[in-house]
Amino acid sequence: MKNICDWEKCNRIGLYRAPIEKDNSKNFRLLCLEHIKIFNKNWNYFSDMGESEIERFIKSDLTWHKPTKSFSSSENFFKILWKNTLDDKTNFFDQNDFGGFKKSRFSEKDRDALEVLGLRGEAKWLDIQKKFKTLVKKYHPDKNQGSKKYEDLLKKITLAYSQLRISMEKTK
Repeated sequence: MKNICDWEKCNRIGLYRAPIEKDNSKNFRLLCLEHIKIFNKNWNYFSDMGESEIERFIKSDLTWHKPTKSFSSSENFFKILWKNTLDDKTNFFDQNDFGGFKKSRFSEKDRDALEVLGLRGEAKWLDIQKKFKTLVKKYHPDKNQGSKKYEDLLKKITLAYSQLRISMEKTK
């Protein structure tokens, strides 16, 4: 059984889909080649939108029309990660002097973690914390147009910081 063109008074075979509604690709009508050309020539997605609505649509298109969170949003994953990373509930870091954390105590993983953070083996704990904060602010995806590249880099930095923090706890 062949589909007939949905154009008024046309009895040709309808092979081409034409949307009935703007944002619903599941609702369509079938048109013949002649009528799909006419339809496409006259189709204007933005015809009933004002200039500001078009501008909002284009900006939203950059994030695939998905909602985004601001850098300071309480639901922001990286903000929660940042808070939990620096939250010292047991006051472990306040009670310990990590200034004497010697280069010889670094394992291979620790040296790799320091390299990720851009630090040398003689770095003190406060230097590590400062560098981590700086890198998180610099490479946060919300500050870099949501770039997946920066998101992956930030995960690597966070893992490196966690590795060093665990090593610090073990040396106590």
